[in-house]
Amino acid sequence: MRVSIKVKYGFASMICLAQKYNTGEYVTVLSLAERLKISKIYLEQVFSLLKRADLVSSIKGSRGGYQLARPSNSITAFDILSAIEVSLFEKSQESFIEGENGIEKTIQNSVLEKLDASIKATLLAISLENLVLDAQKYSSENGYMFYL
Repeated sequence: MRVSIKVKYGFASMICLAQKYNTGEYVTVLSLAERLKISKIYLEQVFSLLKRADLVSSIKGSRGGYQLARPSNSITAFDILSAIEVSLFEKSQESFIEGENGIEKTIQNSVLEKLDASIKATLLAISLENLVLDAQKYSSENGYMFYL
């Protein structure tokens, strides 16, 4: 499945915020952009979408920034993806086959609706907390272990 870079930035940013959630710190877009080595301007657009979906909260000022709006175990991959790619889970209302209504209904009911339901169920089963744990696991695989 191919997703936009905006989605990848959204997931990466949410994982970073979740890693800092228990500290109560607000994280700036600039610090995230530097940590992830991505565009600050583009990241601001992503945060606008995440804030609109009530996944992050923000405060302004010198100690301002963003943090998760709720604990990472209550935010799912579906929440993040649907906040950033708003039209991804919208149902198509328009007919695409002029003459044969049975074929269109078959495609919609037997393929597209089942695909949508399967993707949604998979994404709902993945919490942001799971992603943080996976990120920690993959980070430790790249590090060295010293035993004394």
